[in-house]
Order: sequence, then C-alpha cells, then structure tokens
Amino acid sequence: NIVLNGETYKTDGPLTIGGLLFHLDIDRRRVAVEHNMNVIKKSNYDSTIVNSGDAIEVVNFIGGDNRTMPE
Repeated sequence: NIVLNGETYKTDGPLTIGGLLFHLDIDRRRVAVEHNMNVIKKSNYDSTIVNSGDAIEVVNFIGGDNRTMPE
C-alpha cells in the first residue's frame, strides 16, 4: 500500500510513477507529482520507483482564462 493524496491506496507491488499515472488514467502532461515530499521531474517519472509505504501527491493543473474577477 501507498499513500496517494492522503488516502491509502493498494498497489500490486513496486511500480514507477509513470506506471502509477498510467494505471490511474492520469495524463502525465497535466500534473505535478511529489514523491515522499520531493517534487519529481517529468523526465524521471518512468525511473522513479514507488514502494510500499511511500507517499505520493498528484496535483492537476487546471487551465483558465485571462479575465479578471469582478470586485
């Protein structure tokens, strides 16, 4: 088991961050990932191993527009 965004998540053994994102059907281009409190570069997603007990935070980027909010 790992901790994924603060919740216990069952995995079937060690996997990479890239593998986890694929399994979760998450577009790796639109997220930032923290592994045990370290931000991981996208170029390292497929080489960073996630083991049992690790903590993963996945943050989605949300697009917006350039309009200002009314005051």
